Amino acid sequence: MDAKAVAGIASRAQAAADIYRLPLQHRVWRGQVGDMQGSGAGSSLDFQDHRSYLPGDDPRHINWQAYARTGNYSMKLYREEVRPMVDLVLDVSDSMDFDEAKRARVLELFYLSVHAAIKSGATLHTYLVKGSSHLRVQEDAIHHHAWLTEAANLPATGPAAPADLRALPFRAQSMRLFVSDLLFSGSPDPVLGALTRGRGRGIILCPFLQSEAAPEWDGNYEFVEAEAGTRHHHRVERSILKRYLEAYRRHFELWKTLGRKYDVILARIPSAPPLQKALQLEALSMGALEVWT
Repeated sequence: MDAKAVAGIASRAQAAADIYRLPLQHRVWRGQVGDMQGSGAGSSLDFQDHRSYLPGDDPRHINWQAYARTGNYSMKLYREEVRPMVDLVLDVSDSMDFDEAKRARVLELFYLSVHAAIKSGATLHTYLVKGSSHLRVQEDAIHHHAWLTEAANLPATGPAAPADLRALPFRAQSMRLFVSDLLFSGSPDPVLGALTRGRGRGIILCPFLQSEAAPEWDGNYEFVEAEAGTRHHHRVERSILKRYLEAYRRHFELWKTLGRKYDVILARIPSAPPLQKALQLEALSMGALEVWT
């Protein structure tokens, strides 16, 4: 995909971020000074509690009225104002890139996540993951689209290799956004466990094609294995299609069931409709995104 097309996708995603926001308002944050209430003691105007004075404390926060009554120094504690933390992970396995419509939707979801995090005032850390390999991407590389070259240079993986998020240095209590089609083998537990490690909150935005979810195969087809690039000729009978559809259904039922267990939001995003229409399906109803008010 050329630079002009990518820039157009990023522009559409930025426009969507003016309509939809990340669900960051529903939890208490701990971190740097910013716009949202945190769980530590700081210097905002929201009074929280008292404690005894300790050497080195700022005398401006001494409760002088309490001292006049008791003769003891005590400190006023205030709830700090903090910036939320968003750790964004993009799965760049080959299955995310082999179809033009799906590739465009993946990029839209990625840039939407970036712009939504920035618009919310969050501190954003962004990672690319491909199988067991991962890479931290700087914000400048995102805005200049240089990250696409970095993604292309990640090592190849085997067929259906799972995205390994366990080695990613997620920040404690951060919101973790994972953009992935989830078309890899193995249990969802390692991914879901990583997304919730350290009291993190996980959200999965899962792009998909109608031809993946409900193919209309009938007859002879040449299938391409996305990661390996190998081609296989098969005749698809009705019984084979039925087994595929059942396996596909079970795969995503398992992800949704375990997602509820880990309290991770999973929203599947179709690739065919325009972005805003696609987001109005599961992304809003599942709580992965909210409408700005």
